[in-house]
Amino acid sequence: MSGSRGMGKRAKTDQIDAELIARFMAFRPEAGRTLPDAKLQLLRALTVRRAQMVEARKRLSAQISARRKQGVSAELEEMDSSLKAFLESQISELEQRIEGVIAQGKELSAKAELLRSIPGIGPVSVAMLLAEMPELGRMTATEAAAMTGLAPMAHDSGAMRGKRVISGGRISLRHVLFQAGLAAACHNPVLKAVARRMKERGKPHKLVIVAIARRLVTIANAVLKTGLPWHISSAA
Repeated sequence: MSGSRGMGKRAKTDQIDAELIARFMAFRPEAGRTLPDAKLQLLRALTVRRAQMVEARKRLSAQISARRKQGVSAELEEMDSSLKAFLESQISELEQRIEGVIAQGKELSAKAELLRSIPGIGPVSVAMLLAEMPELGRMTATEAAAMTGLAPMAHDSGAMRGKRVISGGRISLRHVLFQAGLAAACHNPVLKAVARRMKERGKPHKLVIVAIARRLVTIANAVLKTGLPWHISSAA
């Protein structure tokens, strides 16, 4: 992934690339100088492995469904059940280890507590934000949205010219935040109202959830920046 895509921008010129690098270093001055500490490295490795196991379970479920439709599920039923049980046990074990790593790190634990105060952000979202976006809390709202690929970017060429779509950013984190957006649209008292108003204006479901996910990550950035738990005015 290029630097411009990671920041949620598309660019071909050296001037814009230089601007992106300068902005990145401004809110993450330690980038390129030191490696993440051991706990953060371990947390990142565990969240990556969990995502792999979840994807494997998803593919297996799709295969099981396809075989059942074809009427050939009986011969492989026992093997499918064993493999699915194994994947679920691995996911559960990884989630426990992730929680343990967060609990053992003073800074990680403090950040996790703040993030958990935001309705819609659950344990998986917390772990992914901590692992994949350690700079959260030290950037602007726009930068936070761009880093996750949730900021709409305008296409300036081709068939998509003039249209605004989300792209770039950290894809695995964006997928998790999309799920968090679904939860927030139902359970966060402020964002639920935002989602309802967007639906009343005829906005497509996916666009609504992306907007809610984008608002969630900007709220998370603000909460970590202030060091104060979420409250209703945080989402204003």
